[in-house]
Amino acid sequence: MISVDAVGVEFSGTSLFNNITFNINENDRIALMGKNGAGKSTLLKILAGVNKPTYGKVSAPKDAVIAYLPQHLLTEDKCTVFEEASKAFSKVHDMKTRMDELNHQLETRTDYESDDYSKIIEEVSELSEKYYSIEEINYDAEIEKTLMGLGFLRSDFTRPTSEFSGGWRMRIELAKILLQTPDLILLDEPTNHLDIESVQWLEEFLQNNAKAVMVISHDKAFVDNLTNRTIEITRGRIYDYKTNYTHYLQLRKERREQQQKQFDDQAKQIAEIQAFIERFKGTYSKTLQVQSRVKMLEKIEIVEVDEVDTSALNLKFPPAPRSGNYPVIAEDLSKNYGEHTVFKDVTLTIARGEKVAFVGKNGEGKSTLVKAIMGEIDFNGRLQVGHNSMIGYFAQNQASLLDGEITVFDTIDQIAQGEIRTKIKDILGAFLFGGDQIEKKVKVLSGGERTRLAMIKLLLQPVNLLILDEPTNHLDIKTKDILKDALKAFDGTLILVSHDRDFLDGLATKVFEFGNKRVKEHFEDINGFLRNKKMENLKEIERSVKA
Repeated sequence: MISVDAVGVEFSGTSLFNNITFNINENDRIALMGKNGAGKSTLLKILAGVNKPTYGKVSAPKDAVIAYLPQHLLTEDKCTVFEEASKAFSKVHDMKTRMDELNHQLETRTDYESDDYSKIIEEVSELSEKYYSIEEINYDAEIEKTLMGLGFLRSDFTRPTSEFSGGWRMRIELAKILLQTPDLILLDEPTNHLDIESVQWLEEFLQNNAKAVMVISHDKAFVDNLTNRTIEITRGRIYDYKTNYTHYLQLRKERREQQQKQFDDQAKQIAEIQAFIERFKGTYSKTLQVQSRVKMLEKIEIVEVDEVDTSALNLKFPPAPRSGNYPVIAEDLSKNYGEHTVFKDVTLTIARGEKVAFVGKNGEGKSTLVKAIMGEIDFNGRLQVGHNSMIGYFAQNQASLLDGEITVFDTIDQIAQGEIRTKIKDILGAFLFGGDQIEKKVKVLSGGERTRLAMIKLLLQPVNLLILDEPTNHLDIKTKDILKDALKAFDGTLILVSHDRDFLDGLATKVFEFGNKRVKEHFEDINGFLRNKKMENLKEIERSVKA
């Protein structure tokens, strides 16, 4: 369907990747993998036609529709949510408008024998063939279904897009892409701004409705459930695996082991040849043999071993000072903003050492309750933070609180204590700050880099009540695994606000569900909660059908 032929990209004389060749076929669900900086987003932009490669070409059928969702969007604010989503069908509407114009001309013109009249007939015929070949769709119903699947309420449809955050605007753009039913959908971190239910909806929509998909994502469960092929970019080339992410990891491990063996065997062979040359280079009777081995050395192509995976780094929190038995107790807690009720009559208790997840659709009060626990907002009811609770808090805007005038290294060096001071470079490296990056000033870092730095800073401070609000949005899979292992070993109390199922799996042992202005306690892990939630959703669908 779409072919990538010998594509290469160079920046300032440095090659990002070279001579990449592969095809994308219908029903391909491709995970694009590789470490940060490998060129994943660049390749998506080339496929989307946003960027041009330095050499090589991308070929697609003439009428192929390729839709691209970047990580960051610049959207206009001149219409409502529903009107913006309707732009997905603008080409169809434009086609109909043009046909009506041309048909009106045919009815009113009398120059039947002219070339212009013949051209109008040809254009109408061509447009009609395209227009009537499109399956009849109830556009309004499709827009409504897609927007609600992505978490919008009906009351949001008439609101201006300017009232929504960047994450919600991203959802509007995603809705437009899905409504176009493209031949290829390119998604760069699509789950960053979606809650668990919306991620599930997107996953099922793509599985059942999309033709071909290529996705960059750090959501392991999303990638595993969706994809049937994995393309890895590493050291300027690609490896193409006809399998999902989990199986790809095993195959990649085997590939690296094989590369290492070849590298070691080759190193041994080179050492033997060099030893022979050194031993006999002054011996007349061995001159031809020495020259032969020198040429042999020149012809050897050195085996390359792909990047070493540092995810085995063991990062540990300092021991948590002992807190009271119940770090958080809430009774009949309510929060209103004017006439809008966020939640009401919330009663919950979190015991020392518990690891709990706050889940639910965006806007249902998860972050609001966290702010109440932190004492950042007022509320009605009673909320008690337990004796000797030392809170470590990671907010979604945590990155903006860092000192921009000091370096990455100094940010961590200022708070690291004890043995951990000897491992600062290792820790920074595990969170993708390698080489000269540790000497950069914080003010020149990207938003994602600042988020990672704020996370490291939090990991090194002694606390016994850790509250993390969407901590994984800017972390890749390897870094997330390091953080998850550290949180598993954390001996204090943990509250996680997250939409990342894989991250919560095996970490949170209890779930608080936010919805309909209530908070419901589930005494089960995230998998048990999702299984039960799925059943509840089916019952709700059945009830609405009967009604």
